[in-house]
Amino acid sequence: MQETSQSKTNAGRFFEDYRIGDVIRHAVPRTVSGGERALYQALYPARHALYSSDEFARSAGLPKSPLEDLAAFHIVFGKTVPDVSLNAVANLGYAEGRWHLPVYEGDTLRSESEVIGLKQNSNGKTGVVWVRTRGLNQRDDVVMDYVRWVMVKKRDLDAPAPETVVPELVDVIAPQDLAVPEGLDFTAYDFDLAGEPHRWGDYALGEKIDHVDGVTVEEAEHMLATRLWQNTAKVHFDTTARPDGTRLIYGGHVISMARALSFNGLANAQMIVGLNGGAHANPCLSGTTIRAWSEVLDKAETGAPGVGAIRLRLVATSGGEPFALKGADGKYLPEVLLDLDYWALMPI
Repeated sequence: MQETSQSKTNAGRFFEDYRIGDVIRHAVPRTVSGGERALYQALYPARHALYSSDEFARSAGLPKSPLEDLAAFHIVFGKTVPDVSLNAVANLGYAEGRWHLPVYEGDTLRSESEVIGLKQNSNGKTGVVWVRTRGLNQRDDVVMDYVRWVMVKKRDLDAPAPETVVPELVDVIAPQDLAVPEGLDFTAYDFDLAGEPHRWGDYALGEKIDHVDGVTVEEAEHMLATRLWQNTAKVHFDTTARPDGTRLIYGGHVISMARALSFNGLANAQMIVGLNGGAHANPCLSGTTIRAWSEVLDKAETGAPGVGAIRLRLVATSGGEPFALKGADGKYLPEVLLDLDYWALMPI
């Protein structure tokens, strides 16, 4: 009689499987084609000119139009899921994210992560894992890196809790530490082709922008997007993975949708170069209509001609009043889906 075994299949790591200092080389490198750009723009109302036109990109000093920054992030992130968050309850947040190099068609991306923090939750059933992930190209250049932390189930509830290590992370990436792509030059920037006249100097600290539009998320598009990024987390596909029998919309899908909606009012915030922090404040499910608003948090000059850096808070909501974020108790309002703090590059 032939024996059956699961010894060759991957059940994913559980909380007790992580050790501080572990470096995980994630499987399945991916060569980027024009298909990623086309599908990204089909899934999200993405219209930033630098990512839509080779000619516009060349006029800004780049060799051609790169892959959207968030598409590169999704590819790098997706590689990590089988090793970091296959058994996740939720992805909790991000910090210290930097885009070091643009990604172009033909580049091959792979990912590796280092475990930098562990903390078992008081319920003894789950724990939080912090990892620093790097995305590398075929030349082993780091194209981006970021820290994220995720709540992961325990396999054995009796497994001893590890020593608690919570990494110290900077709240904001200093402007001088942002990587401006080599050759980027906005001195000949075409505002007509970009879609809006607003430049870096037109935005004031504390200014808030209602992006007006909304997009209702459906199951089919979410699952297509999540498969596109090769994200295999069970909570996004398997209705038995969550107690309420729903599929959780991938948080990155919400990020990209909100970023695309932000075009209306921030069309010239062309390149994302820094991720200061982010929180998926409340779950997003199919049928939710995502809306977005932004707040200008800071501005800085760069050494690149005609290029300024602008720090933005991007908030995605499922409704409610624009610009409402937290209640009197300091907690996120139930309609807030995402609170993202990032640096973008904009013509001065």
